Amino acid sequence: MAANDLILQKGLPANLDIERYLLGAILVDPSAFLNIASLIQATDFSVQSHQLLFTRMVELSEGNQHIDRVTLANELMRHGELESVGGLSYLISLDDGMPKLYDLERYAGIVREHSLRRRLVLSSQALIDRAISGQESADEILASAESDLLALGESHVANKLLHTRDILGRAEGGINAFLDPTKRIRGTSTGFLKLDEMTGGFRPGELIILAARPAMGKTALALNIAQYVAMNPANPRAVAIFSLEMSNESLLQRMVCAQSRVSQTKFREGFLDGEERRRLQKGLVEIVKAPIFINDSSTIGIMEIHAELRRLKSQADLGLVVVDYLQLMTSKGKVENRNQEVSALSRGLKLLSKELQCPFLVLSQLSRASETRVGDHRPVLSDLRESGSIEQDADMVAFVFREEYYKRFDASLHGLAELILAKQRNGPTGIVKMSFLHEYTKFENRLDDIPGGDGPPN
Repeated sequence: MAANDLILQKGLPANLDIERYLLGAILVDPSAFLNIASLIQATDFSVQSHQLLFTRMVELSEGNQHIDRVTLANELMRHGELESVGGLSYLISLDDGMPKLYDLERYAGIVREHSLRRRLVLSSQALIDRAISGQESADEILASAESDLLALGESHVANKLLHTRDILGRAEGGINAFLDPTKRIRGTSTGFLKLDEMTGGFRPGELIILAARPAMGKTALALNIAQYVAMNPANPRAVAIFSLEMSNESLLQRMVCAQSRVSQTKFREGFLDGEERRRLQKGLVEIVKAPIFINDSSTIGIMEIHAELRRLKSQADLGLVVVDYLQLMTSKGKVENRNQEVSALSRGLKLLSKELQCPFLVLSQLSRASETRVGDHRPVLSDLRESGSIEQDADMVAFVFREEYYKRFDASLHGLAELILAKQRNGPTGIVKMSFLHEYTKFENRLDDIPGGDGPPN
């Protein structure tokens, strides 16, 4: 059945009786208005008369006036709207047939649910009309669909003030975990001990920006973390990697060499001894067994990432999403400038992390400002390239920095690396020192950070 025919036959989703009961209940008990107003708005009602009634109730409340039939009728008359809502007789009839025991929050929830369904129907119908008219490109229509659906999803989440006891009741692990740090549920471990100590791991819904200048090793570090998450013997979880720069074969090669501790140069050239081949074979088996999923499409957008992740999350325990890297993404359709486009992309990724309740590790380029600074080349937040909104959307911003890159003849700096935590909403900032193994393109914990100094866990 065609979409238009179905709409004509069934009508747009609505429940006029529930809307009428809700408005009538407010007139019976005006003290309930503020609670209802925190859950819905005038546009959630399906007919214009109900929208007008609720709008005038809002104005009365904001003017510190009592809400009843007399004040509401007077407000409607003042705007010349009394007859358009059905007159005084309709105001009097609003609570007709209303149950003696009513649940206003549930009624408001039903009104919001139908409102969201109507918006989905109308948005879908608008997309159909635009696609058929042929006046815009498919990419422009897709871009509009992305932003509209994400906005609908965000508007559907009803956040409100919570009492402290309710917040405690929702705390992961309950009251014992809240009071005892040793029992507190932590985020996804990265395998880097000092980083986990400073962050508590990567938490669901967080957007983590990992930025660096080219050749600093941001992709390598992201892959090292991804491998640990997927291969953590205590709690292996699925990892999705979206690579807009490197092919999936190149990423797999990097991961296998890092896992096997075999030189990438020797691997590419084929000069391997028997022991290295044995380690490569063992490492490849371990990687293949791990729940690591890679998409190397260079043109993937927010909507495609959303669809892929929803499908993966329904099949596996999704522990981490890696996007490499932000500045290579493009939004479909027209945008005023590149900064606006990157802002929309970073906001879209943040919304996805919240919806899917999974940490997103998103790689980003830095401007050349850090290289032109005299003396200390360590990056700062203002070096984030093309958009200040990246910093605003991110829960955490970390920079990969290797001073040996700038002081190539200083042997004392060889293999030393820093992860600079420049921003963290829920924890301290500072520097995590790491070791960088050039031949394997791999970051590891420093021996000083490992209990017993026996070697890295990742």
